[in-house]
Amino acid sequence: MEQLRFLTRKFGLAVAQSEVQLLNGRWYVTHNGLLAIAQRKKCAGIRTMLIRELCDASSRRWVLRAVVYKTPGSPGFGGFGDADPSNVSTVVQGAELRIAETRAVNRALRKAYGIGLCSIEELGSSIPLVEGSQSKDNLKIDRNNNCGQTYQPRLRDQLSLLIRKYQLNSDLVKRYAADFCGTEVLRDAGRDLVESFIANLAEQAAGDLNSLTCKLNSYAHGPVTTL
Repeated sequence: MEQLRFLTRKFGLAVAQSEVQLLNGRWYVTHNGLLAIAQRKKCAGIRTMLIRELCDASSRRWVLRAVVYKTPGSPGFGGFGDADPSNVSTVVQGAELRIAETRAVNRALRKAYGIGLCSIEELGSSIPLVEGSQSKDNLKIDRNNNCGQTYQPRLRDQLSLLIRKYQLNSDLVKRYAADFCGTEVLRDAGRDLVESFIANLAEQAAGDLNSLTCKLNSYAHGPVTTL
């Protein structure tokens, strides 16, 4: 709590806005928080560029450099970010380019505004654990606490990523999800059921996308539901 008070006083970061997040007893700044600081400080601009000689599209490895300009005409503060399937969460695999850009921007912003606190997006696929803490497989989101000990994306985001990755029809996926969870409206389903559905959907999409598409089409005339 002492560290949180320091962060809110010095940088104006807000837990309720997901600008800082607690993970295994340590606070981390988020991309949202860094952008909020830049906006409050009237950042003049951010430029990103690919480091092409270090990128390999076939293996989904991307390296970017970001430069933050605090004022017009200032020399800028630079930062590098890299991402590939080995250092991003399985949930966001396929979006390595955007993750690399986010990491580069975060590092540049932290340099520009003197923020020594690591951003949560820079942690990669492995979550650091303190002695005696839960294993990362057992970390859960506290639905009533925005400081929950996790950096896994929200369920809505996980589902959206799967839909984009496999180019699925979002309305049909939501109808299928409601049926899978046994509820008329998906948002009424328990978290465990929704997590199970997302895992099942990912497995089906990776194993036999054509079969999954046929299954989704069977819900074409069902009622629309929301998450």
